[in-house]
Amino acid sequence: MIEELSHLDTEGRAKMVDVSIKEPTCREASAQASIEMSEELLELVKSNKVAKGDIFSVSKCAGIMAAKQTSMLIPLCHQIPLDEVELDFYIEKDRIVIKTFTRAYSKTGVEMEALTAASVAALTIYDMCKAVDKGIIISEIKLLKKVGGKSGNFCRENRV
Repeated sequence: MIEELSHLDTEGRAKMVDVSIKEPTCREASAQASIEMSEELLELVKSNKVAKGDIFSVSKCAGIMAAKQTSMLIPLCHQIPLDEVELDFYIEKDRIVIKTFTRAYSKTGVEMEALTAASVAALTIYDMCKAVDKGIIISEIKLLKKVGGKSGNFCRENRV
């Protein structure tokens, strides 16, 4: 069954969803982004020899800052007082995987905040590393899990 799009009015125009009558509940979300890069660059990253500095500290701060500003970046997104934002980085064979987690006691979900954190952290890594490898690919930006709210829980692992 396809759900009705909540950000459209009866004439199909964009609108911000009214959440005023909803009760706040604990909302959580996790997301990820992948950054593929050359072997040469990945070696520089592993040895913390990227010219612009510690890419993980800087991109973690960028991701947290972005999550807190999501409503300024995404039209119709509610401003949510986040209680927690976490970013973890995993170095794999030819890529870095960023996993994010967001939590708030809110009337609406924090999926966009988790996705924004992953996206901006990936863009920050790209910016800090582009001098070495212009062929960097940012991909697989996706919601992994969502907990709470009227639409229920979602887990990508359990998706058919």
